[in-house]
Amino acid sequence: MTELGPEVSLGSTPTEVAERLSSAGYVADDQIAAAVHLAIGIGRPLLLEGPPGVGKTSLAQAVAEASGRRLVRLQCHEGLDATQAVYEWDYGRQLLATQLLAAQVGTGDAELSADALFREEFLLERPLLTALRSAEPVVLLVDELDRADDALDALLLETLDEQQVTIPELGTVTAASQPWVFITSNETRELADAVRRRCLRLGIAYPDPTREAQIIELAVPGVTAALRDQVVDALGRLRDLGLEQPPGVSEGLDWAKALLLIAADELDQASIDATLLTIVKRGRDVDPARAELADTT
Repeated sequence: MTELGPEVSLGSTPTEVAERLSSAGYVADDQIAAAVHLAIGIGRPLLLEGPPGVGKTSLAQAVAEASGRRLVRLQCHEGLDATQAVYEWDYGRQLLATQLLAAQVGTGDAELSADALFREEFLLERPLLTALRSAEPVVLLVDELDRADDALDALLLETLDEQQVTIPELGTVTAASQPWVFITSNETRELADAVRRRCLRLGIAYPDPTREAQIIELAVPGVTAALRDQVVDALGRLRDLGLEQPPGVSEGLDWAKALLLIAADELDQASIDATLLTIVKRGRDVDPARAELADTT
């Protein structure tokens, strides 16, 4: 596990926030920096919406790294429920305790009761409860909320609004410290209005060419300016092509790294063929992508 340094402020202005995020390897434009600054300043979750691959998850990761806070991540998926998101009981240990208590009850040395089975030692924390109970402030990332069922939206309300969760057997657990909350959505389903009201909302699109060039320059030192600009231009054209899965920022970085690895000075047919697998993830996209990139050479 990476050892975290002491928590630091992300800054008192959006400009300072952007500088801190840059130190963590994230190039934030003015809108992103301002949104992070406001969300932290007024204590509201930041809902990040946009297509896959635009840097929503990596923004939360960069905030954690830049601030020295631990990242607690809830990865959403279909069927996610409270036992995976908040807490569950360690049934194996409870069963063993039941057997031991039953033996003691038989000798008159103990009394079998629900309180004996639902104790702190049998509680298994899941991400939401971990974030609230952490003595040190954390960054809570609820990743791809739109992949989960509507029921999770309702489950989040108490956590987002009251900074607490209720465990029927133990009572209400209130946040030991206020987490910075980031929620991402690829907009594959509509989120509940009640969740939206509790959040600040930021739409993130693919970066403009200038910002994408900065991202590549920061993350892939050694790539020439000419090759970097070719990559940025090609990525923009592929995203406008209507591919089933257009390349995101992370795919663009992989492409630049691959081109650097094969010592390519420019995009030509040989370098494109050798590295196409880094940016094309669907078989149906290969031919149209190759045809579009052929115009680059």
